[in-house]
Amino acid sequence: MINPVQKQILIVALFAGELMLKSGAEVYRVEDTISRICKACGIHYAEAFVTTTGIFISIDMKGDNKNDMHTFIKRIHGGTTDLDKISRLNQFSRQMASSGMSANEAMEELKEIGKRGPYPLLLRLFAAGLVAGFFCLIFGGKPIDFPAAFLTGTAAYYVGELLEKIAVNYFIRSFCCSAFSALVTQLICHASVGNTGGAIIIGCLMIFVPGVAITNAIRDLLTGDVLAGISRLTEASVIAIALAAGAGIVLKLFAVIGGGSL
Repeated sequence: MINPVQKQILIVALFAGELMLKSGAEVYRVEDTISRICKACGIHYAEAFVTTTGIFISIDMKGDNKNDMHTFIKRIHGGTTDLDKISRLNQFSRQMASSGMSANEAMEELKEIGKRGPYPLLLRLFAAGLVAGFFCLIFGGKPIDFPAAFLTGTAAYYVGELLEKIAVNYFIRSFCCSAFSALVTQLICHASVGNTGGAIIIGCLMIFVPGVAITNAIRDLLTGDVLAGISRLTEASVIAIALAAGAGIVLKLFAVIGGGSL
């Protein structure tokens, strides 16, 4: 039978895996972290199977008795991209393997990592504006378009933050942010504040393109985690469709009502 200490270790491993998965980590990285934690605490017969929506851990207490095998399941809801948190969790798993910290100490450390929020909103808004502005220039925008793309991208990112707070799903959120970017860009260009509307819209949309999700999907596929790779790739494709649909519908409406096209 599993003893209380081993159960506590498994809870720590599950919690670490949950934090990593919700932060956008690759499946193989989550499985490796869970295995490191279990082995560091003396559970050498542990198998982890991770998908984008669930974690499965089975342990065997070393012996022919099949009653000594136990399986734990954790359902994962939601998630975002937090590379800083993934880095800290990676460091935590290696520290736990080398320092021999107890399960209680490990859980406290994980809770501290889990409490860490994203970067301050003002900093993220500023970064979003820079992303939109410089991508606008890369895709053919003129220097006069940089301020317009910066302001539009900042406003679109803020709209996305507001929609996320009221738990709007990622498809609708992407659609609304894209439509908002196209709408504001049309108004700016018709006010002669911006010059290259297409480049401004592209710059703003690059803020929401799921680049990390696409990269992780490819890495999962290359490492043999086909289920997780296809799942992430599908999610990224749906977001891309939502972004294209949001901007396309607004531009089409402007063209229909005589507002012109960019």
